[in-house]
Amino acid sequence: MENNPLQTTLDSPSVSVNLEELNPAQRQAVTTTEGSLLVIAGAGSGKTRTLVYRVAHLLEQGVAPDKILLLTFTRKASQEMLWRAGNLLNDSCGRVTGGTFHGISNMLLRRYGHYLGFGSTFTIIDRGDAEGIINLLKGSLGLTGRDKQFPTKRVLINILSGSVNKSMAIDDLIYEQYAHLSEHVDDIINLDKHYREFKLNNGLMDYDDLLVNWKRLLAEVPEAQRDIAARYSHIMVDEYQDTNLIQADIVRLLAHGHNNVMVVGDDSQSIYSFRGADFYNIMRFPKVFPDTTIIKLEENYRSSQPILSLTNDIIRNATEKYTKTLFTKIEGDLKPRLFAGRDEREEALFVNRKIAELQNEGVELTNIAVLFRSGFHSYKLELELNSSGVEFEKRGGLKLTESAHMKDVIAFLRLQVNVRDSLSWNRILLQLNKVGPKTAAKITDRVTMADDPLSALAEYPPGKTWKEGMAKLVQLFYDMEKESAPGVLYELIMAYYQPLFEQIYRDDFPKRQKDLDQLKSIISGYEDVQSFVDDTTLDPPDTVEDHGKQTDRMILSTIHSSKGLEWDAVFVMGLAEGRFPHMAAGIGEQMEEERRLLYVAATRARKYLFLTYPRQLMTPDRQFKRVGMSPFLSELRAGLFQRIETRDGQRSSGFDFSASPSRTVPAYPRKKKKQKLSVKDLPQGTRVTHPFFGEGTVKKSGQGRSVDVAFERHGIKTLHLDYAKLSLC
Repeated sequence: MENNPLQTTLDSPSVSVNLEELNPAQRQAVTTTEGSLLVIAGAGSGKTRTLVYRVAHLLEQGVAPDKILLLTFTRKASQEMLWRAGNLLNDSCGRVTGGTFHGISNMLLRRYGHYLGFGSTFTIIDRGDAEGIINLLKGSLGLTGRDKQFPTKRVLINILSGSVNKSMAIDDLIYEQYAHLSEHVDDIINLDKHYREFKLNNGLMDYDDLLVNWKRLLAEVPEAQRDIAARYSHIMVDEYQDTNLIQADIVRLLAHGHNNVMVVGDDSQSIYSFRGADFYNIMRFPKVFPDTTIIKLEENYRSSQPILSLTNDIIRNATEKYTKTLFTKIEGDLKPRLFAGRDEREEALFVNRKIAELQNEGVELTNIAVLFRSGFHSYKLELELNSSGVEFEKRGGLKLTESAHMKDVIAFLRLQVNVRDSLSWNRILLQLNKVGPKTAAKITDRVTMADDPLSALAEYPPGKTWKEGMAKLVQLFYDMEKESAPGVLYELIMAYYQPLFEQIYRDDFPKRQKDLDQLKSIISGYEDVQSFVDDTTLDPPDTVEDHGKQTDRMILSTIHSSKGLEWDAVFVMGLAEGRFPHMAAGIGEQMEEERRLLYVAATRARKYLFLTYPRQLMTPDRQFKRVGMSPFLSELRAGLFQRIETRDGQRSSGFDFSASPSRTVPAYPRKKKKQKLSVKDLPQGTRVTHPFFGEGTVKKSGQGRSVDVAFERHGIKTLHLDYAKLSLC
C-alpha cells in the first residue's frame, strides 16, 4: 500500500534536524524549498539522504505533512525514505504521501475517477493478464490461424504499451521500430480499440491506463486539477531521468499554481528507454520550469578515487550531459583492471579465478558481482562457477505473483472487489475438471452481464461431469460473501483450491506449495482485500529462491537489474566491439545510452573493478572472428586502469596462464559439508521439519535409511533420508 496521509497522528516529540551532517551541496538542496529545483545527483552521492533530510526539514519549517508528495519508482524506496525521515524528526513523516507514480495514481483515481466515468472498484491487471486479453481478442477478431502471420501477444503488448509510454501513434511506432509488421498496422489499431473497450466494459486498468488517466484527470478536469494541485504544495520526484513523457506531464500539471517541485536524478544513469523513459525529460526540465535552480551532488560516498576517475572519463565523451566530476574522501589507490581473454572461455576462467583470489583475501562472496549487457553473456562463466562449486544467484525471473498457481488464488480475491472481472471468472472456471475454454467463456458472459452475478452462477446448468465441482465453487462464493478479512478469505479459498491445485500442477505442486504458504503470510498483513489486490499488481513481491535462506552467494546480473546496488568487487564482462555497445545500437541516442549503461556498471564498485572482454567471438553461423575492445574503453585516457593480458597478448600481470588455462581449478575456500541425518539420529518421538510437509514427529524407523514421520497437516509419510531433506527442529 502507498502511504496514506491520514494514517498516522502526530504524537512523538519533535527533534531538530541537524543540517551540519550534510555536505554544502546537499544542504543547499535540502533548504531550497520554494520554486523549481533540479538536483543532479552523481552515483553514490547521497541522493536518498538528501531527500530524507528535505522531507524532515520541510516539516520542521511548518509545512503540513499531508501537503508533501514524494514520488519514487518503487514503493520500498518511498517507505524507507519516510521511515528514515521519521527517525530524524517524528511520526508526522508517516502522514506524508509517498509512493510510486502508479500507486499514487491508483489512490487518486479511486477518489476522483468518477469525473472520467470510472467507478472506484476497478481492477488493475498486470502484463500477463493483458497478454491473455490480447490473445482472447485475437481469436474473436479472426486474427489467429495457421494461415495468419499475426504478431504474438507479447509483441502486440510491447507495441500497444510502447505507443503509450513513448507518446507515439501506433502506426508511427510500428513504422519506426517494427517495420516488418507494417502490413498489420490496421489490424493492430483495431485490436487496440477492442482492447480498450474490453478493459472499460470489465472495469479493468493496466499499468499504462493508470498514468494516462491520471494525466487526463489533471488536464481535462479543472475541478480535479485544482483540488489535487492545491492538496500538494511541495512535490519531490526521485530518479527523474527514468520518467516517461506522461510522467513528466503529470509532474508539470501537479505543480500548477506554485511550481514547488524538486526533481532528483542523474542524466548519466538514464538507461531505460526500452521502458519508455525519456532522457530529455531531465535535460529540458529547466525549460519546462523557468527560473529552475540547478544543484549538483558530486561528492561520492561509495567508491575509491581511481574507480571514480575512470567512471568520470567514461561519461566525459557523452554528447549531451550536465557536466559533473565525482570525487571522494575514501582512501584507496587500486586502479581498475582490464583483462582481454583469448575467447569467452578464457574470459570466464579469469573471472572465476579472480573471485577465488578475492575470497581468499577476505572479500565475502555476497560482496562480489558480475555484470553484463545481456543475460546470455554469462553462460560460459556459469559453467565455470558450477564446476568450482561457487554459489551464485542470477538476477531476473518471475515475481512471486506472476506464476500461474498464484494467479489462480488471486483471481478469487480480485472477484471479491470487482465481481465483473471477466478475466478472473474465466481463469477460475477453467480450473474445473472437464470445463473447456468455450464453456468457460459462456458462463463468464452470463455471470458478468447479470444484475446478480452470484445468482447467475448458481443458476447456470452444469454438465454431468462437472456438476459437483460447480456446486463447490458456488458454495465457496456464498461463503466468501459473508467474510471481509483477507486472512479468513484465503483460508476459505485454499480449502476449495488445494485439491484442484494438486491435480493441475501434479508434476511439481510440492515446489509450488511454498509460494502459496508465503502468500498466506503476506495476505495476513493486510486489513482489506482491495489493498492486497492492488499491491500484488503494482508492487509484486519477489519469488522465493530455491536455496531457502542461504545468503552466501555472489550475484550475476544484467546491468539494467543492478542499478541502485553496490558491491565491494564488480566485474563487467563482455566489453567487446559489437557486443558492448550492442551492434544494433547504431549511432546517436542509442549509442549514448549504451555509454551510460557502462557508466552505471562501473559505478557499482566500491573497492575493486574488473573490466573484461574476449578477443574472439563466435558468429551466428558458428564462425570465429577477432574483435577489439569496446570503443568506450579504447577512448579512455591512459593511466586510468591496469592492463592484464594473456601470454599471447604480450603482457601478463597477476595472472598465470602457463598451466593449461582451460581446466585449471581455482582454489576456493573450502566449505564444511553438512552431515546427512541417519536413522540413529531419529529415534521415535524426534521432532523434525520438512521443506514441504512442515513439522512432524518420527513414528518409527524403517529398513535402511527410511523413517515414518507423522506430519500435522499431511499425515504419516515414509521418507528416505537420502532424498527427504529432513532437519531437526
